[in-house]
Amino acid sequence: MANLGGTASVEIAAPIEKVWAVVEDVLSAPEWQGGLDAMSAIERDGSGRPTLVETENDIKVRRVKARVRFRYDGPTRLEWTQEKGDLKSVEGAWELADLGGGRTRATYRLDADPGRVLGLVIRGPVETATRALFVNGRPAELKRRVEG
Repeated sequence: MANLGGTASVEIAAPIEKVWAVVEDVLSAPEWQGGLDAMSAIERDGSGRPTLVETENDIKVRRVKARVRFRYDGPTRLEWTQEKGDLKSVEGAWELADLGGGRTRATYRLDADPGRVLGLVIRGPVETATRALFVNGRPAELKRRVEG
């Protein structure tokens, strides 16, 4: 059965605070993350950051919706967990490391279980293409967004 998990990293020519500002702004993610079509805040924390959001993704074989809970531990970690949605489970994180000299390593982690039915559809080339978009491509998208 398909699993959309994986980890990918990239070095970004920007200080960690600048990278964190992009990662922390979760509602702007559809502007720069492919396949992520919409996000809207349902709940916010005391700082006004979205903690529970509704998402809509295009995973190539169909559109999926989810309610995702975010946890902020800036400027080094943003985590999320699906609380309700079309996939069986989703957990992910951005992990940032200050490399010094105005450089940051950004690591994207995702563990997504599409469930039995959708997992049967997401196989072979479709699974590879979906993983390329939703895991392997994320750090490069962040790099382009931060570096301009």
